[in-house]
Amino acid sequence: MTTPSLDALWMPFTANRAFKRAPRLLVSAHGMHYRDADGRSVLDATSGLWCVNAGHTRAPIVEAIQRTAATLDYAPGFSMGHPAAFELAERLAGIAPGPLDRVFFTNSGSEAVDTALKIVLAYHAARGDSARRRFVGRVRGYHGVGFGGISVGGIENNRRPFASHLLPFTDAQLPATHGLAENLFSRGQPVHGAHLADALEAIVAEHGGETIAAVIVEPMAGSAGVLVPPVGYLERLRALCDRHGILLVFDEVITGFGRLGAAFGAQRFGVTPDLLTIAKGVTNGAVPMGAVLMPRALHETVLDAATGGIEFFHGYTYSGHPLACAAALATLDVYRDEQLFERAAMLAPLWETAVHALRGAPHVTDIRNLGLVAGIELAARPGAAGARGAAVMAECFANGLLVRVTGDIVALSPPLIVTEEQIHEIVTGVRHALQRVADAEVAAR
Repeated sequence: MTTPSLDALWMPFTANRAFKRAPRLLVSAHGMHYRDADGRSVLDATSGLWCVNAGHTRAPIVEAIQRTAATLDYAPGFSMGHPAAFELAERLAGIAPGPLDRVFFTNSGSEAVDTALKIVLAYHAARGDSARRRFVGRVRGYHGVGFGGISVGGIENNRRPFASHLLPFTDAQLPATHGLAENLFSRGQPVHGAHLADALEAIVAEHGGETIAAVIVEPMAGSAGVLVPPVGYLERLRALCDRHGILLVFDEVITGFGRLGAAFGAQRFGVTPDLLTIAKGVTNGAVPMGAVLMPRALHETVLDAATGGIEFFHGYTYSGHPLACAAALATLDVYRDEQLFERAAMLAPLWETAVHALRGAPHVTDIRNLGLVAGIELAARPGAAGARGAAVMAECFANGLLVRVTGDIVALSPPLIVTEEQIHEIVTGVRHALQRVADAEVAAR
């Protein structure tokens, strides 16, 4: 295969110059594996980017996209519709937690978050409560890269370059749920830390609960390095929001569609938010799509307040795109027919045992897991944060294993079709990479 010039493309979230000196190009995929430009098979331990939950190029999804592309390539969503969009909304409402039975389609998780923030403001305005305009996020929270998402997000590298342009009323943040020494090497939800939710009371005391529109958190923070909520934390946050009339938004772009062993993290934790954002796994990553789920009462409140005509001045050219809807409907069928959410729950104990066997491997300072997710935290090289994680990722790829790193945290989230043998292959590959990187560091001294 002829490699195209790499010069024209500015790659996202990438060290572009370093990549182009040693490119990693993926040219095909099937099931649990990619194939790279050199013809090597690469085991996918990250579901692409947390999105290919049912495995790659699944025939029912591919065929649904092909059929739709040949019959309805595009349909406008403004004052028009097509049947698949309504069918998909009904299907999503059918598996959503609690009363979340209304759906607004977007094209990504970033757009879903920005949409959710607008819906929150529209809801409070419709109730005559426009003073509620402050949003509370969380340190190390990730809510995409739109200005709304980075404003309520808490990943400093994403916020810092745009600090003077963040949305107003988004400066209040809850502390991260990770970092308590007594929670190191926790299996599943850590025991300590529910009290961290009480920081909301301090924010209420400072700003007034009547000014806070919503709290937005990920049930489990994935992009920041697999930060698992302590036992009781989400329950306490839900109770505090109820006490002060604050809406609770769950960003389930990563945790949705079986990753934690249930359709949504909200169901895994038994805590129902007021709004919920999705993307990634809704189409198995095959076509970009996102959405916001909300209860009928919230939706009707906004519509009832309108004076006629358009009730909510917001939307996207590709909202509910026919190809995305086809991919999503087929994906939901695969999840259901193969019982992949239940399979993830069944494999979770084996996964937990396997990843925690890395305790004691070179430079490993913590391991955490939930469902089919794990984070392996490494000690940073002195004066070179992230360098050791990047070296481990490169070493894994060189030996046919795709992992994701966030700084010095190795994040694992394989497709839900992963086998027991492949779980052991993933953990063995990470162990060997850790050892090789450690040996190289010693040799370089």
